[in-house]
Amino acid sequence: MKAGRKTPELGADSIKGRERVSAPSVKGTVSAPHAHRYLVVDVFTEDPLEGNALAVFPEASKIDDGLMQRIARELNLAETAFILPASRPDCAVGVRIFTPTREMVFAGHPTIGTAFVLLEEGIVPRQEEHFALEEKVGPVAIRVEWGERRRPLIWLRTPPLEQGRVYDRRVCAEALGLELNDLMDIAPQLVSAGNPTIFIPVRDKATVDRAFIDSRGLRSITDTDREPACVFVFTPTGGGAYSRMFAPGYGIVEDPATGSSTGPLAAFMMRHGLVSGAPGTRLISEQGTKMGRRSILYVHVMGQDGAEGIEVGGYVTPVAEATMSL
Repeated sequence: MKAGRKTPELGADSIKGRERVSAPSVKGTVSAPHAHRYLVVDVFTEDPLEGNALAVFPEASKIDDGLMQRIARELNLAETAFILPASRPDCAVGVRIFTPTREMVFAGHPTIGTAFVLLEEGIVPRQEEHFALEEKVGPVAIRVEWGERRRPLIWLRTPPLEQGRVYDRRVCAEALGLELNDLMDIAPQLVSAGNPTIFIPVRDKATVDRAFIDSRGLRSITDTDREPACVFVFTPTGGGAYSRMFAPGYGIVEDPATGSSTGPLAAFMMRHGLVSGAPGTRLISEQGTKMGRRSILYVHVMGQDGAEGIEVGGYVTPVAEATMSL
């Protein structure tokens, strides 16, 4: 699939149908548009049109910061990723990640999706099982797990976690349009791996599906003078969690899959005894189902309670290839 707007070349004359049209007089040289190729992939799914959509520009060296942000706003996906040469010798490439309104220091589905594109494009050899991406948060370790399926399971190592403030349950319930008894008897808390997230545990899947927060609700529980936070509503399941994530402060009403919040989610759940913290524990977080973009995120706990790290993994499905002429 090819997309983009073509600009007609200016010459002495141009032909438009049977009508001869003189080209306008232009001083200086008119620059031809640059063709920027990009790919669209669905992350954390094996089925097209599910998971979290991501645009990846594999050759973004000629795209400046301002244009990156404008492109992300034009595509209007949760995030758009731009691949650049790395400045560190221990990283395969550099990656810039933008939502429609701002640049992110780290984001999970762009990291997993970009790693997949690097393998598909041959920028990283397909036999490579370990490499790192240079993001604003620092190097993010990638592990590629090949199995019987036609595409690999790609894992990222969650950056170091920071524990933040604890929130009032009643205020959180009101902000989400819920009753106090809809929430579990566990205080919501902000935890960050580069993307501040408020974790609010509720009693069942139906409550997760009823919850919603807008900009006004977000302002009622957060300090608007600081960086905006994501609001992650979840309930424990037998093998992990069922969840939704809202980020109106980032220009994202609801996110189908949030890899950057899934490592902190596992840490929060282990801390409160909602899942096992034994070394090697594997969990599944199901997200985006309510909005029709079901996503499956895998979690691997390394060391007791994740003391040696928390990996978040998923499959990626390619859906489109296009060119943007600017």
